[in-house]
Amino acid sequence: MRLQRERDTGPERAIRSELFRLGFRYGIHRRPLPGLRREADIMFPGSRVAVFIHGCFWHGCPSHLSLARTNTAFWSDKIATNRKRDEDTCGRLLMIGWLPMEIWEHEDPHTAAMRIATVVSNRCAGGPRPRKSAGAA
Repeated sequence: MRLQRERDTGPERAIRSELFRLGFRYGIHRRPLPGLRREADIMFPGSRVAVFIHGCFWHGCPSHLSLARTNTAFWSDKIATNRKRDEDTCGRLLMIGWLPMEIWEHEDPHTAAMRIATVVSNRCAGGPRPRKSAGAA
């Protein structure tokens, strides 16, 4: 378990790269809830969108859930606890006006980034605001 990355995982980096390529800027690994030790993987403070990229094993993906063969009770409890915490975090964010988005590690990075970009753009007061590329007029 020590070797498992908590941040900057492959799926996180791929989605962030796609978002950056689309012209979006964001914060990473920030706490949207003051006083609570829970971080969003990607945050858009201006539009109040918090993105959580979940690992299929660690968060109990409905499509890819596979139980460990050893110490099954421990892992079942661990995953159930993670899911309850995720649900609690989303509920708390919704109560203070944030929109939580959950992305699964198995999702295509480009498709996930496009979904995030659409939500962020729709929540911005002035519509979409990706930055222009250097060569654009």
